[in-house]
Amino acid sequence: MSHLTLRNPHSVLEALRERPEDVFEVRLERGASAAWQEVRAAAVEAGVTVREVLHKANRTRGRGDAKAQRRSNSEASVRPRGDVEARQLFGSSDSETGLWLALDQIQDPHNVGAIFRTAAFFGVKGIVLTRDRSAPITETVYDVASGGVEHVPFSRQTNLARMVDVAKEAGLWVLGTSEHAEVDVNEVKLDRRWLLVLGNEERGLRRLTLKHCDMVCRLTPRGSIESLNVSVAAGVLMGALSRD
Repeated sequence: MSHLTLRNPHSVLEALRERPEDVFEVRLERGASAAWQEVRAAAVEAGVTVREVLHKANRTRGRGDAKAQRRSNSEASVRPRGDVEARQLFGSSDSETGLWLALDQIQDPHNVGAIFRTAAFFGVKGIVLTRDRSAPITETVYDVASGGVEHVPFSRQTNLARMVDVAKEAGLWVLGTSEHAEVDVNEVKLDRRWLLVLGNEERGLRRLTLKHCDMVCRLTPRGSIESLNVSVAAGVLMGALSRD
């Protein structure tokens, strides 16, 4: 894919801040929101072309709302961010502690985007994604991440088990996740560099992936609901592993 069409002003703004040379053009409709006006200012400062576009008859219905709501037609064309080699990804920090993620066949781009956004919030060092049976890094991922993709390097790999071994060679410990684990995430020691592995929305981690983990942890339910969406669970796990 030579370029992405991004429609979240926050994802466009972070691309302008981090790699303005990869933003080809910004298209703003008249009367665009304050967030898009901030994009305009950043684009002008970076020397990126800004064009005004006309309002289009593009109306959607809000969830639970009988009234039609017009979607903004402002957007930007942006070059996709490149992958990082796995060894470079795991060597991105000299600290004795830190957190990386591996996503084992997560298929919903909204989940992937939400995980990138939370990872950027918690300062995650990098993310490994599987190529097969996984959501690609699409426009949806960028826009849901709301700029998070610009701040977390990532590597897409065919053989996740091999990448787990590469992580171990780089000094990381591998932490799997399963509702059947005996250890709660709050019992995990934070005195080392962890690679947190998250599994597919329906099946969780594959058996081979679990076999390569140094430890497996769970989120212990405190109420009546016993499971979480993977992106929500990822956020809770990242928060627990980033505690002081």
